[in-house]
Amino acid sequence: MSLEEYIEQHSSPENEALAQITRMTNVNVLNPHMLSGQVQGRVLSFLSKMIKPKRILELGTFTGYSALCLAEGLTADGELITIEHNDELEDTIRQNLALSPLGEKIHLIISDAKQWLASNSASGPTSNSEAFYDLVFIDADKREYTDYWNLVLPLVCPDGWILADNTLWDGHIIDSDYDRDKQTLGLRAFNDAVAANEFVEQVILPLRDGLTLIHKLK
Repeated sequence: MSLEEYIEQHSSPENEALAQITRMTNVNVLNPHMLSGQVQGRVLSFLSKMIKPKRILELGTFTGYSALCLAEGLTADGELITIEHNDELEDTIRQNLALSPLGEKIHLIISDAKQWLASNSASGPTSNSEAFYDLVFIDADKREYTDYWNLVLPLVCPDGWILADNTLWDGHIIDSDYDRDKQTLGLRAFNDAVAANEFVEQVILPLRDGLTLIHKLK
């Protein structure tokens, strides 16, 4: 038994809706490894339950798994907005979200995440209660992470949280063989930008591909 298998066996299992999404994604969708999966899904759920967000923003939906995990922590009147660029996945995502009652709290937008953020950042939040996000999950184009960071940070409320996936990039982040890889370079730039920002505190967890937890101080 591998350590990964041991961790999975001793972590809470997926609910039936998430298990169905896992099966469907592995059978029918290209690059199924992009799915958050059982252990990371439980981490996202636990973090959301601890934060108790009213508004969540997710950049990069894939097949809807992580959105449903994050939605587990929403307040009773909460909502989650999720942005997905791949319009070919729209029907699949909507079908998957409909597997859970939490899907009713999730609003799917098919759009380029950077363009959508630029439009919403330009208008700016109108008040702390209406337009700020309590929690943001970044899991879209790795080359664009720094742009997402710059656009999304003003939309996060003081004492809010940002989670960023894939920030260790299977170890490529410190591998000189990937010094010309645009996705690796994008993630390195993002990690450096976060570390240099005096208005946040952060930690990178070696979970799967790396998960960065960022706390906005003010």
